[in-house]
Amino acid sequence: MIRRIAACLALILFSLPAHAFETKASAAYVYDLSTGTVLLAKNADQPLPPASMSKLMTLYMAFEALENGRLELDDELLVSADAAAYGGSTMFLQQGERVSVEDLLRGIIVLSGNDACVVLAEALSGTEARFARDMTTRAQQMGMTNSTFMNSNGWPKPGHRMSMRDLGLVATRLITDFPQFYPMFAETEFLFDENEASNRYNRNPLLSLGIGADGLKTGHTTEAGYGLVGSAKQGDRRVVFVISGLETAEARAQESEAIVNWAFRQFSERTLGEAGTRITEVPVALGAVQTVGLELKDTLTMLTPYTGSNDVTAEAIYQEPFKAPIEKGAELGELVITRDGLPEVRVPLVASDDVAPGGFMIKLAAAAQHLLARLNAGPQEAS
Repeated sequence: MIRRIAACLALILFSLPAHAFETKASAAYVYDLSTGTVLLAKNADQPLPPASMSKLMTLYMAFEALENGRLELDDELLVSADAAAYGGSTMFLQQGERVSVEDLLRGIIVLSGNDACVVLAEALSGTEARFARDMTTRAQQMGMTNSTFMNSNGWPKPGHRMSMRDLGLVATRLITDFPQFYPMFAETEFLFDENEASNRYNRNPLLSLGIGADGLKTGHTTEAGYGLVGSAKQGDRRVVFVISGLETAEARAQESEAIVNWAFRQFSERTLGEAGTRITEVPVALGAVQTVGLELKDTLTMLTPYTGSNDVTAEAIYQEPFKAPIEKGAELGELVITRDGLPEVRVPLVASDDVAPGGFMIKLAAAAQHLLARLNAGPQEAS
């Protein structure tokens, strides 16, 4: 029998729902990386044209190639005619010149170079078209189920699509999988060609605002509107967000700053219970003792909103009966925490102590009790 009982943790009683953020973006996704909490999802799983934000997948594959030895930072890669022919945001690469992998990476991150993406794509897969297929395959392996790539850089092309959640996922993976490369995303300028000195500034509008922003990538096409995959860290918390469909660069900048401020000022990360905090007691059949405690397996840290009405519940769920022997630390149930406006959280509850089987007298008493219950049930129910 599944049993549900109300439970409480001291700090939960003081946690309050936050004000929802009404974004002007046509699609958005906000994720608290520190606690794994989705703070906002608006059309987050709809495949949309990602513009240059899809360059993050090209960068992820390049970083993987550096990590497994297929590329080195000082490798000099040849610029093909196809790479040099790209328009839009470029490094102004010339056909036949050779450029280091490190410069190409900065050219993509800081300058949003369409041409730099193609150079890396051709080095890794032979052709850009083949690299796009490889991107799609790798994205699927990573759980990005709403992404299909037709090129390496997000240049408008039918079928080139990513969802906001997928963009948030690749951004998160860039941060966590490649901490040695991630600081590149915070660089505000990169001068590659002195003849194009004006083309050296990072387009990310948040990097100079002093709000902890340190990445990742802007995007803009007529079809996609203005978008940004961003991340900011304040204290021990990191937030990743994705927005798309804004009408102007100014609107993108304002919306991005507003989202960062909302995410950090409306929520705080708190420890609601240390590992070993006892939540409830449950009965044990045929044991040397009659009950065992259910306690938190791990320290419970989660986001709790600052303002609003008190609407947070905690419920311990477990399935009876529990029968001895029971080992300390065995998972016996879970604690389900519900917060207004945020996803529920489920954490395991484990046995607080070992419970040995009962002796002969305990088993005899249990058998007698069972027999008495059947007799009292009557002949029809006992049959």
